[in-house]
Amino acid sequence: MKRSLRGLRGRLLIAFVLVTAVATLTTGALTFREARVAVLQQSQDTIIKRLRAHVDGLAPGIAYPPTQSDLERVALEVAAAEPAQNWRVLATYRDLRATSRPQDTFTELSADMRSAVGSRRAAVFQRVRTDGRSSLVVGLPVTFSEPAERPTSGVAVFLTVPQTGEQGYVDALVTAIGRAVVPALGLAVLLALLAARGVLRPVRELRRATRSIAEGHLDTRLAVNGSDELADLSHTFNETAAALEESVAELRRMEARARRFVADVSHELRTPLAAMSAVTDVLDEDADRLDPDTAMAVRLISGETVKLARLVGDLMEISRFDAGAAGLQLDDLDLAESLRRTLAARGWQHTVDTLLPGPGELRGRVDPRRLDVAVANLVGNALRHGACPVQLRLYAREMPDTAAAADADADADADGTVWAVIEVTDSGPGIPADVLPHVFDRFYKSDTARTRSEGSGLGLSITAENVRLHGGTVRAANRSEADGAENGGAVFTIEIPLGREEPEEPQEPQEEEEKEKEVRET
Repeated sequence: MKRSLRGLRGRLLIAFVLVTAVATLTTGALTFREARVAVLQQSQDTIIKRLRAHVDGLAPGIAYPPTQSDLERVALEVAAAEPAQNWRVLATYRDLRATSRPQDTFTELSADMRSAVGSRRAAVFQRVRTDGRSSLVVGLPVTFSEPAERPTSGVAVFLTVPQTGEQGYVDALVTAIGRAVVPALGLAVLLALLAARGVLRPVRELRRATRSIAEGHLDTRLAVNGSDELADLSHTFNETAAALEESVAELRRMEARARRFVADVSHELRTPLAAMSAVTDVLDEDADRLDPDTAMAVRLISGETVKLARLVGDLMEISRFDAGAAGLQLDDLDLAESLRRTLAARGWQHTVDTLLPGPGELRGRVDPRRLDVAVANLVGNALRHGACPVQLRLYAREMPDTAAAADADADADADGTVWAVIEVTDSGPGIPADVLPHVFDRFYKSDTARTRSEGSGLGLSITAENVRLHGGTVRAANRSEADGAENGGAVFTIEIPLGREEPEEPQEPQEEEEKEKEVRET
């Protein structure tokens, strides 16, 4: 409900209702005010006119100074002149008072009004409300035309008239205005819905088109109808989408050319590197029989050839990841035995401490080659940049921690899935805080002044890609942060869900297959 009110439809509806309500209430209030004033003014003028006519007719017969009986006669005759109006009359002269009704206290008459009548020759009126009823109180001084030096007699006549009829007219007017507000609000809601429908239709189309572009359908366009602001918006969207499609297409072409260039260069280098490696192997065997300078040059060339071969291999692997041609060849393995073979193949079984499960205790469906590359890169990185002892640990966990579960692919459901956790730790100085976010970036070097290193700068990136293919995560931290160790050191953690179904192998480009075949034949 709150979300619908925050939307454009809800805001338009509220705006129309508020504007209509304010306009209706304002118009009703002004109409009520004018009508009320007109009704009361007409009633007031009529009553004052009649009162003046009756008093002027009785004034010549009033003795001066008047007696109590004269005042009573005036009050009774004025009240009797309008029997249908239910007039209540009070006649006064100094301390004398006479009312048209016996023992009428005439509480509606205020001292201020009585004083005003005594000092003026014109009629004075006041509306009062007592016991929930509205009444009009009129005060009229009795005047003489002569003698001129004494125009006022001091006699005053006060009249109280209930305004029941006028109040009925006012109440009926309020009821009519109230009845008019409800249809006006209903009409406002209908107009708001129609306006919202007309406005929201192109907005919804724009939202669907934007979502379609976000999903990769860059050829999405909007139909431009009319010449209003929404049509201009649709036209601008189409121009933006066309420019975006052209830019993305150009970027994709450039990216494809760059990937092809890297793959081609790497491929063309593999054949001469294979020949160079064979030559350097022969020279290495005879290096001891050469003079020292020549032997040093031979060993230098041999080492650089090995590094170059490793770099070319890494570039080929990265190009396969970028092209989406990398896939998994899953097999049911004993993970602990697989890690032991990784260490033994590189001669690290006596250099790296292991904390592995027993034979057959932890098995899973993984790609043996990609797991071997990922673990070898992490262990080699620890040996090169950390310090001994280096430890390799493997254990199982029913569910990864929150961060790992959030980073895992959507197809790797954490609930009820066994995760294999591989940790590689060293006892070196650790990883600087500003380097940690970039350790898996390609060709990243923590020391910007160092232009060369023992590795290609792609090992950790390849590790991250291989783990990602398994639906897992890899992260780096310092031991002091990870487990409170006092001696520091870096810790790399791989988490891989086990028991995944074997995915369909991606189809590699025909040209790439032909090059791989050519290299194998060479």
